[in-house]
Amino acid sequence: MAKIIAWAMFILGIGHIVFGIVRFHGPLADAVSAGFIGQFIEPEVRRTAFWFLLCGPLIMLMGHLAIRAVAADDRAMLKIGGAYGFITSAIGVAAFPVSPLWAPLVLSLLLLAVGYRWIK
Repeated sequence: MAKIIAWAMFILGIGHIVFGIVRFHGPLADAVSAGFIGQFIEPEVRRTAFWFLLCGPLIMLMGHLAIRAVAADDRAMLKIGGAYGFITSAIGVAAFPVSPLWAPLVLSLLLLAVGYRWIK
């Protein structure tokens, strides 16, 4: 179960990037064709696209660290990653209750549960 949870977090990060590219294709293409550097200040949709895409690799990093922690039976790292993910996701869910932020919130809670050996 622990491996599945860790891989789910990693795959969520990939999905975040893919969805962001599809959802924000137009604004991203416009920013690239305008020279990329300094092109995400305005309009707001470009800034949103930038920050949305930037979160994908961070979610992947959390998943990757969880995969390694599960393989090494490093419960402390699972607790740390789970706690950071939970706090971040909880703030996001509070700010945007109707959002996909529930997915990392649940996965982070599951990582905490694995770290504390409440589930294996």
